[in-house]
Amino acid sequence: MIITTTPTVEGHQIVEYHGVVFGEVITGINFVKDFFAGIRNVVGGRSGSYEKELTNARTAALSEMEQRAQRMGANAVVGVDVDYEVMGSDNGMMMVSATGTAVTIR
Repeated sequence: MIITTTPTVEGHQIVEYHGVVFGEVITGINFVKDFFAGIRNVVGGRSGSYEKELTNARTAALSEMEQRAQRMGANAVVGVDVDYEVMGSDNGMMMVSATGTAVTIR
């Protein structure tokens, strides 16, 4: 399946629109990761544990979106947008959502 942020797929014609598809993942960051990320904030540097969690959540959201598009009969998703949202201020939860338009291309 082709997944793209562009509204079309170069070299292909969209022959059918199936509708908007989405994938959402809500993930929590645990105390140990928060503690070590706090240390990184003081001494500088990147937080590998947060980056890994973000990558995993983004991959899962895109995968869920792709599976939903396949169930609709699509073979591509165009106009994909990925959003990140912190849920609440103190609960350590984050939502990653991916949305796009499921289409059939040839």
